[in-house]
Amino acid sequence: MENYKLFDAEYRFVSIVWEKEPVNSTELARLSLERLGWKKSTTYTVLRKLCERGILDNADAVVTSLVKKEEVQKYESQSLIEKNFDGSLPQFLTAFLDRKTLTAKEAEELKRIIEEAIQ
Repeated sequence: MENYKLFDAEYRFVSIVWEKEPVNSTELARLSLERLGWKKSTTYTVLRKLCERGILDNADAVVTSLVKKEEVQKYESQSLIEKNFDGSLPQFLTAFLDRKTLTAKEAEELKRIIEEAIQ
């Protein structure tokens, strides 16, 4: 699996791209100032680094993502389970659901997902 690790600020920045892409880099700088409080220089520095890592593309001042949000979420979820729960999905679910209740609809959705994952 590719390394799609994004730090929190990077994730918030890329989320703007996912929401607005394709987005002009000038507009992206404006949105970054408005939403993240970043100066233009910060925006372009982070943009350059994310382009170098293959997360974003900036061609002719038009920024697009090279990695889908779902791919990053999948990577982050699997990394969390590996790091904190020794790769055990049941241990993760037990910790996650502690003191939480599910609606019948949510429980049915989880049941469906688990049944589809069984080989």
